Amino acid sequence: MGSLAPLPQVILEPIVRGALLEDLGRAGDITSDAIIPVDCKATLALNARQAGVVAGLDLVMFAFLLVDPGISMQLRCPEGGKVSAGETIALVNGSARSLLSAERTALNFLCKLSGIATATAGLVNAVRGHNAKIVCTRKTTPGLRVLEKYAVRAGGGSNHRFALDDAVLIKDNHIAIAGDIRTAIERARSAIGHMVKIEVEVDTLDRLEMALQASVDAVLLDNMSVEDLTTAVAMVGGRAITEASGRITRASAAGIAATGVDLISVGWLTHSAPILDVGLDVPVDGNCSQRLN
Repeated sequence: MGSLAPLPQVILEPIVRGALLEDLGRAGDITSDAIIPVDCKATLALNARQAGVVAGLDLVMFAFLLVDPGISMQLRCPEGGKVSAGETIALVNGSARSLLSAERTALNFLCKLSGIATATAGLVNAVRGHNAKIVCTRKTTPGLRVLEKYAVRAGGGSNHRFALDDAVLIKDNHIAIAGDIRTAIERARSAIGHMVKIEVEVDTLDRLEMALQASVDAVLLDNMSVEDLTTAVAMVGGRAITEASGRITRASAAGIAATGVDLISVGWLTHSAPILDVGLDVPVDGNCSQRLN
């Protein structure tokens, strides 16, 4: 995807460094250090074992370079690109010890983010032809939100708010504690700046009407049937952004998009999308007798 902007290195570096420190422990990779001669060089291949969308290559490169600045990587598939089962994503060259020491950290990032990108692309394809955008939520792995939301973009999706200070999202518990929808909205509006938008979660058409009367910017239509979503979009009539949420699957996404909603938010994209299986493979004849000059 040519329009996919990479994440700044200042964001990536501490995340990758922390993951490497976790894996290297107190003494480094004692297995590779014991078995592989210090001067052994290797060329290894990152091979996709499933078809999917690739995301996380900058993290892969960082993982190798932080272990050993002498490692190089040659890309065969671009970030956000589609890959077939058996296809080589990239080749990495350098110290065999270093390559193996960074292997698991690099693959953990690549498999996880590519899995999110692949799942997102599946939903984006499912709603193609409709105006609805696929968006993620805050249901992310602690400490990895920026990466997981990036992977959603790599798969062709869009991001919902990144954090609690991005926008006001009044949910059912806020309404229950405040007493009613109008009170919650009025309190929020009196407390926020002019740049902040207000979205309200509703699960019935009656509650939707109450939210619309208070002139909110967006409505989250939670766990509504396709019939109610169609009615809700007609009720809103363009006065607010409409977001459908709740148990969205690839099978149900097209029908939901056909109701005319603007957004379809999907929590499982970031909290439980299956990984894309990628391996770091040694060529059949790849051993220390083959040294890079």
